[in-house]
Order: sequence, then C-alpha cells, then structure tokens
Amino acid sequence: MIKINYITTNKFKILSAQENLEPLGIKVIAKKIDCPEIQADTIEEVAKFSSKYASDFLHEDTLKNDSGLIIPSLKGFPGVYTKYIDETIGVDGVLKLLEGVEERDAYFLEVLAYTEYGKEPVIFTSKTEGTLAKVKSGDNGWSWDFIFIPKGSDKTLACYQDHERWKLWDNTAYIKLAEYLKERTNK
Repeated sequence: MIKINYITTNKFKILSAQENLEPLGIKVIAKKIDCPEIQADTIEEVAKFSSKYASDFLHEDTLKNDSGLIIPSLKGFPGVYTKYIDETIGVDGVLKLLEGVEERDAYFLEVLAYTEYGKEPVIFTSKTEGTLAKVKSGDNGWSWDFIFIPKGSDKTLACYQDHERWKLWDNTAYIKLAEYLKERTNK
C-alpha cells in the first residue's frame, strides 16, 4: 500500500482523504506542522507553497489541501480569502452581501498539492458546483455547509451526516492523485 503524509489537523479533510484514497490503495497519514499560509492571488499558489514548505521541513513527500468558495456573481469572492471571510464576516455576512442577488451559483475549488521531497509540487483540482441558499439550514458540518446546496440536491450540505456529506463533493482531484501516485510507484 502506498502511504501519503497529509498535512492537516482538519478532521473532515482527513476523513475525506481517507474515504477517497484508502479504497484506491493509498494509506493517509495525518501530520501536523505549523505551515505558513501565504497571501496569494490563487488557491493553487497557496496549496503549492504549503506543500513544498511541509516537504522541505519534514524531508518527506507531502500532500496539502487548500480550498475556496467561489461566487461568480461576487466576481469570484471570497476565493482565496474563504477562510479569512469565514473568520470575519462569516456565513451571515456573505448572505448579507447576496441580499437581492438572484444569481446564486457557487462552487468550491479544492486543490490538492502533492510534493515529492526535493521536487516541485504537482496539483490536482476538484470543482464542486452548487448554489447558495438564501437562509442557513441543517445541523451538521460547519461554516459554508449551512448555505451551500450541491448540484443535484435540494438541501444544504449541513442537512447531511458526516458519512454522507463527503460523498457530495467532487473527488476528481483524489482520483487523479491516486493515478499519479500509482504511476510513480510502478516506474
């Protein structure tokens, strides 16, 4: 079995990685290090920097995840600033910004950055499409889960239990990462 060092303490990210990668033969090992998060224009830049930093620090191959909520009617906001917006104005603030806005399409861009020690990061992306509700609903999850309705559903993510919620996310990045790791191992 291939092993991967996943740099995070977020139990939901760990669960998602395990649920997606372990059935594909990749063991996820969660590791915590203090990783600086740079200010950058894209989610990809942030993920790549953090993964490279962690790999150089640990002298091991690492995986780092960064994601952001993209709201096209707000010109891509909050995007790379999703965590900061969550910690400042939060879901209620975003709902206030969207008052009177009919176009409520949104998506989460999830970027997995994998770094082989001594090399440059390689990225894999997933895009989970949906819409934003006008009011919060649900009792599970956290933050954006209370307003994000994934495509094909009529309920927010917060209406689903943990073991169901991860299945509503696009897992393309995990599948591509697994393919990449298996190719590298077979060389």
